[in-house]
Amino acid sequence: MSIAGLDAWLQTPQGRYVMAWEQARIDATVADVFGYNAIQLGLPQLDLLAQNRIPLRQVADASGPVDVICDLRQLPFAAHSIDALVMAHVLEFHDDPHQILREVERVLIPEGEVLITGFNPLSIWGLRRRLPNCPRDFPWNGHYLSVLRLKDWLQLLGFAVDLVDFGCYVPPCEHERWLKRWHFMEATGARWWSFAGGVYLMRAIKRVHAMRLILPSWKQQKAPRKVLSVVSQKDAESYDR
Repeated sequence: MSIAGLDAWLQTPQGRYVMAWEQARIDATVADVFGYNAIQLGLPQLDLLAQNRIPLRQVADASGPVDVICDLRQLPFAAHSIDALVMAHVLEFHDDPHQILREVERVLIPEGEVLITGFNPLSIWGLRRRLPNCPRDFPWNGHYLSVLRLKDWLQLLGFAVDLVDFGCYVPPCEHERWLKRWHFMEATGARWWSFAGGVYLMRAIKRVHAMRLILPSWKQQKAPRKVLSVVSQKDAESYDR
């Protein structure tokens, strides 16, 4: 994910605050995911699969220190070959998020998991980017996706969303002392307005509905019974003639 200003933002107190929450939540979520292949899309500056025990873990992006350099709209992985996939802040900073999700659905195995993090537009962070004096660099230059919209997109592709977690309720302050001063909002925000966290983590599982085979009926239909009519003696004599 080559985004102008991303590297610099990750070194700021604001960036460290957000990434610390996301790293902790992703670590806890991927720890119990098993399989053979796991992929991290974007954000190669962080190892989001560090706590996962899948043997083959790779990072893919369009550039940077990655294992696989590729266009995220055309992933170079076979269909139904990936057990788990993690992408942090990819969809909101890409011009074709729908195609990326379609590729994610293609490469995941049935019952495979995808973890997505994003900035929440229904939060103080989302409100900040709407103010006239808001900077135009990362992270304010993205197209933030609401949880409801992302759920709709995933459900159309056959995913079932089974986890949504919000975090980072502190206002987007630039200085660490203000982040610490507002830290009390983490507990109150999670309790009273949990949907308004600055970022969210969503987990979805690829569902594949089982096919039901309709077999032909092998039972032979019973022949209808013949109705025996009573023949009078007079009719029988006429038949003999």
